[in-house]
Amino acid sequence: TTRVCSKIKLNTYIMISYETVIEFEQKLAKFFGSKFAVCTDCCTHAIELCLRYTNANDVVCPARTYLSIPMTLIKLNLKWRWKDYPWQDWYKLDNTNIIDGANHWTQDGYIKNTFMCISFQFKKPLSLGRGGAILCDSQEDYMALKKMTHDGRDPTTNKQWKEHNIESIGYHYYMTPETAQQGISKMYKTIKVKTWTDQDYPYLPDYKVFAK
Repeated sequence: TTRVCSKIKLNTYIMISYETVIEFEQKLAKFFGSKFAVCTDCCTHAIELCLRYTNANDVVCPARTYLSIPMTLIKLNLKWRWKDYPWQDWYKLDNTNIIDGANHWTQDGYIKNTFMCISFQFKKPLSLGRGGAILCDSQEDYMALKKMTHDGRDPTTNKQWKEHNIESIGYHYYMTPETAQQGISKMYKTIKVKTWTDQDYPYLPDYKVFAK
C-alpha cells in the first residue's frame, strides 16, 4: 500500500509540475504572439537546442554579444565566423532562423517563422534569476524541442522516466516548476524594459579565448 501511495503521489507531483511549466509556456506564447513556447533552464541552452535541432552550420555570429554564444558554437564544433554589425534588443544568427532575443520583452514581438530565444536571467526584463524559452510556430517543433529539454522524454505523460521508451537524445535543459511559477506571478507586475544594443557588449574577437 505504501509503495502504491508513493507512486500515486509521485505521478501527481509530476503532472502538477508539468502543468505549471505548461501554463507559463502558454502565457509566454500569448504575450509574444507565437503559437508555442518551450521553457528551458537558460537562454544559452535554448539557443543550443535550436542549433542542434536545425542542424545549423556556417553560422554568422555578431562580434558584440554575450560570450556564451560563440562558446556554444565552439562546443558544438560548428563552422562559424564573426560579423560586426549593429543590433537592438535582438539579433538573428545569420544563415539560421534562430534569434537571440535574450533582452527582448515586447508584446506581440515574436518574429514569425523563427526560433526566438528569450532569457529570464536576473538582469533581463522578466527577472527570474535563471531560465529561458524558445518561441516557435509549429507543434512538431514544440514537441521535438520539449523532448530535447527533458532527456528525450515526453513530458506530456505522467510516466516516470524508466517507463519511457526513449527514441531521441535529450539534454536535461528543462525549467523547474518553481521558476515557472515565479514567472507566472511576475508577468502581471510592471516590467521595466531597458533597450540593449550591440554597444552594450565588448568586441569579442579581441578576447584571447577566441584567438585560439
